[in-house]
Amino acid sequence: MQGLILAAGRGSRLGDLTHNKPKALTKVLGVSMLECQILALETGGVTCIAAASGYMNEMISTYISNLFYNIDWQSSNMVRSLLCCNDYLARNTTIVSYSDIIYPSNIITQLVEAKGDIVIAYDPHWISQWQLRFDNPLDDAESFQLNDNGSLKNIGSRIDNVNLASGQFMGLFKLSVTGYNIIKTALECEDAAFVNNLDMTALLSILLTREVKIDVLAVNDFWFEIDNAKDLEVCEKYMEENNIILI
Repeated sequence: MQGLILAAGRGSRLGDLTHNKPKALTKVLGVSMLECQILALETGGVTCIAAASGYMNEMISTYISNLFYNIDWQSSNMVRSLLCCNDYLARNTTIVSYSDIIYPSNIITQLVEAKGDIVIAYDPHWISQWQLRFDNPLDDAESFQLNDNGSLKNIGSRIDNVNLASGQFMGLFKLSVTGYNIIKTALECEDAAFVNNLDMTALLSILLTREVKIDVLAVNDFWFEIDNAKDLEVCEKYMEENNIILI
């Protein structure tokens, strides 16, 4: 099992915190998110880790030597970074992680063991974290609904009712080689501008319209997304108050 961290972005919403380093190197209680991710992946059963890099590429290389440079990092999104790692994803099943989230290793262990060509981790108790991060949780929430068989039914639309979200995508997922090839095939006729602007939930929504089965893994452990300075402050406070240690 191999791992891939999508770490091309600067994270401009973090302001001065990413003036001289990539978003992934933002520290949470003294430890960078990237270090937390590497430890979680390795402890959870991943034996090889690569990264999609871009902004201040050389700083990521201090931690991960196997890099795939996204030359369009300033004008593209997560899906483009994923596709930049084509050769890597085509060789083995891969756990893919955003670089702006922290999580414990047991989530990785569960994802490694999960069945399916495309398996996404989601938080069924998302509202608690969103209430900490946003004055109105619906400002950043997207639709997330499941089929009767437990697979993904709907994702990525704006919502005005919490009942339309059985969870929220965490930015952590598993792709078999077959799963990655399904994604490649779905995008092969799209132009570069479309792909550059495509985010991950929009991609998943496209796959659903083509009747691709997307399996899910419900996560009940602590995890946190850090997109701006407020998120960082809230996360650190929550971890300290609840004695949460990830590394």
